[in-house]
Amino acid sequence: MPATGDLGTNPDSGRFGDNIVHFARALRRAGLKTGPAETLDAIEALRLGGIGSREDVYWVLHSVFVHRREDSTVFAEVFDTFWRSRQLIEKMLALFSGRAPARPAEKRAGAQRAADAFSQTGAPHGAPREKPILDIDARFSMSGEDVLRTKDFAQMTAAELEDAKRAVRRIAFSGDERRTRRFRPAPHGERMDMRESLRASVRTGGALLLPKWRTARMRPPPLVVLADISGSMSQYSRLFLHFFHAITAHRRRVHTFLFGTRLTNITRELTRRDPDEAVDRAASAVRDWSGGTRIGEALETFNKIWSRRVLSGGATVLLITDGLERDQTERLEEAMVRLHLSSRRLIWLNPLLRFDGFEAKAKGMRAMLPHVDEFRPVHSVASLDALCKALTENRANRGHLSPLHWLRSDALNREMA
Repeated sequence: MPATGDLGTNPDSGRFGDNIVHFARALRRAGLKTGPAETLDAIEALRLGGIGSREDVYWVLHSVFVHRREDSTVFAEVFDTFWRSRQLIEKMLALFSGRAPARPAEKRAGAQRAADAFSQTGAPHGAPREKPILDIDARFSMSGEDVLRTKDFAQMTAAELEDAKRAVRRIAFSGDERRTRRFRPAPHGERMDMRESLRASVRTGGALLLPKWRTARMRPPPLVVLADISGSMSQYSRLFLHFFHAITAHRRRVHTFLFGTRLTNITRELTRRDPDEAVDRAASAVRDWSGGTRIGEALETFNKIWSRRVLSGGATVLLITDGLERDQTERLEEAMVRLHLSSRRLIWLNPLLRFDGFEAKAKGMRAMLPHVDEFRPVHSVASLDALCKALTENRANRGHLSPLHWLRSDALNREMA
């Protein structure tokens, strides 16, 4: 990798241009949409703007290569890995020595995709090649598909994310049906249909009266999705959109809303047949992607404008957020009370539940937990599959912990301390 001096002060040098080309290839391997046009623009931008500091180079390249807000994290990891200094290289080599700690630090979101980008593309011009390290995975007894199902979305490579998208589309969504007040004809039903019986007897002149039956019509209840797309959820938001598109394609009466600092209805955008086109249209319709979060204000807007339109017929609500509210929690609690009363079943999906020893210490979480029916993790393909299976189960057979368990466990830990 290039040393600090490779940044140089002369962008017109061939070596610098070669490094920009290799950097663009690394970004493309990591999943960013870059091409020759962006590479030429980056070289021209650095030539015109000059290089004053490392931060200047970062933001110049960021303005050229980053077209989607969710790509900012991956860009930062690739930039830090590519343009790292000699001191950081020495620290990395120290980790590979015998003095390295037994338990490595947990990888940051996007770090794996950045590392894989450099393993798939060549090293920059003049950069020394590191000796490959043999890493034996303790999960060798598991198949690749099992590892993919349980792996966190934030730690997946670009190739694994594509495989995860295809796995999400294969999840079975059928079976979630409930009894309605309407009836349909049936060979053996619950009630006798006198109108159809008499109409059939007229055809025989009234000499023969054969009973006709009808049974209750079954149909899936409405499903309403309220998903958080703030900066803390950016590593999951785009793949969740593929999950929402798959649900919309498999069942009727699905309404999807995204919120950060405002509420956006993307139900119509997700009706597109092509999943990539649908996701791109939905992302384009949102103006506050990867920004701040105002959960209470968004839920309050939903209750006032949309609840009567989409929550009729015993709707199930999926609330996807980490619960890190920045505003006053009184407003959030009032909105949660009304949302809970308006829905037949309110399920809170939180990616923070993937951590062992999770505790609901944030004020927003403590305000929301008493007003949900279920509290589930959502960070992998397996968790999404478990959610779809839970939607088809009876209330008595769901086998999950009560949301109040997290409040009681937190209070118990404080008493013991």
